[in-house]
Amino acid sequence: MTALPKRKYTLEEYFELDKNAEGNFEYFDGEIFEMSGVSPEHATIEVNLISKLNQICINRGCRVFPSNLRVKVPALTTYRYPDLSLVCGEIVFKEIQGLQCLVNPMLIVEVLSESTEFYDRGEKFWQYKSIESFREYLLVSQTDKFITLFQKHNERFWLQSDYVAGEMLHLDTLDLDLNVDEVYQGVEIKPQITDPYDFK
Repeated sequence: MTALPKRKYTLEEYFELDKNAEGNFEYFDGEIFEMSGVSPEHATIEVNLISKLNQICINRGCRVFPSNLRVKVPALTTYRYPDLSLVCGEIVFKEIQGLQCLVNPMLIVEVLSESTEFYDRGEKFWQYKSIESFREYLLVSQTDKFITLFQKHNERFWLQSDYVAGEMLHLDTLDLDLNVDEVYQGVEIKPQITDPYDFK
């Protein structure tokens, strides 16, 4: 994310900018952030997930949406652009300043980067929790084969499960077993040096 020139923007200015701009912009506490272009790894992970989820969605009355669809967040006066969102059953939209925003996502996916991971795991997750239909949150690293799945059990408790290469995770939303390796198909994961003296 890249912030626009430092000054306080009104909501009206934000809506007008986002309505007419070619890119995607998010608004927080008077600042406007451009959702900058993604890395090849990020893009490949998104394509893999859309392809896999869409196969199941077709037969289960569900729809998966890409990152350019706005999602209404009740905790905010605006909306967010998750990397992927998914709805099963009736799809509900709300118009905000002439813009159509999805109201009832059940599954939300964010592909993590160094600049957004802290926000995606913290403040943004808290915002998404205000969506009544929200049940599962999938966080996918683009530097390691590492996926975190949060699943809602009640209003106060979300179960966190972490998965690595060779493992399977289960999405209750679609009753789908998802192979971690399939999510990263075509993605080159560069080895991470954990020992500063090990350069082999």
